Amino acid sequence: MRSLQLERPLVVFDLETTGKDIGRDRVVEIAVIRVEPDGRRGEWAQRINPEMPISPGATAVHGITDADVRDMPTFGEIADRVHELFAGADVAGYNSLGFDLPLLAAEFERVGRPLDRTGARHVDAMRIFHLKEPRNLAAALRFYCGRALEDAHSALADTRATFDILLAQVDRYADLPQDVPGLHGFCQQGRENAVDPDGKLVWSEEGEAVFTFGKYKGWSLRKVRTEDPSYLRFLQREDLDRPFSAELRRLAREAAAGRFPERPAAVPSDARQQEAGGAPTGLPEDQPGDQRRLF
Repeated sequence: MRSLQLERPLVVFDLETTGKDIGRDRVVEIAVIRVEPDGRRGEWAQRINPEMPISPGATAVHGITDADVRDMPTFGEIADRVHELFAGADVAGYNSLGFDLPLLAAEFERVGRPLDRTGARHVDAMRIFHLKEPRNLAAALRFYCGRALEDAHSALADTRATFDILLAQVDRYADLPQDVPGLHGFCQQGRENAVDPDGKLVWSEEGEAVFTFGKYKGWSLRKVRTEDPSYLRFLQREDLDRPFSAELRRLAREAAAGRFPERPAAVPSDARQQEAGGAPTGLPEDQPGDQRRLF
């Protein structure tokens, strides 16, 4: 078996947090494994009082509640210990390049103890996974269906492959729903409250569309229109380096005109199919031209 070669200590770490906003959210738990070049290994884990509420979505993921950390030390109180563990070491994690290390660095900045990573190398196991195991349609077809994708990027070939993958997934995973409403719910995990596809707006308990980013994070569309309507015009701009999605621009445009989205009612399970044979497929039985029958 090949083994990992170490020239310097390696710190493998993971964070549990109050949410996913690197600039705002805080650490509620940190775990560290420090491996020395000679093979010695030490482990340390600590829950932390974030001094702010833990979002319900985060608690649903890691199971840590406000009560669990109320009497725990703050990050400032354990900062020296974390500094000691990271000193002189390279770093490894899973999605640590994009999330864990930036958020940890932000915590250190808040307590006036910047984390000096000069000369340290960073290994992200998720990045290796994504680079070594392609996650495109061809890879999924090979994994689930055991065959190569012929005529890739032909729309019909890709569509057939997608449907075959979906059928194989339903067959493979016993806990995966077998109906479309159930699969929809499965795919929306963590995004149940999203108003737009990017989750820039979420539904509040009062049914208002609320911002999840920017200077008006936590404000509703309605409140922003009242307090700073120019911000809604900014969201609509298409000349930005990275324009907002078409859906968010539409929502901002309608809000500026005094029209606000309404949270859709849940679709009852007995409405999944019409009793008289279900919904139409949308494919005419006899259509001239290059129509291929899919069923």
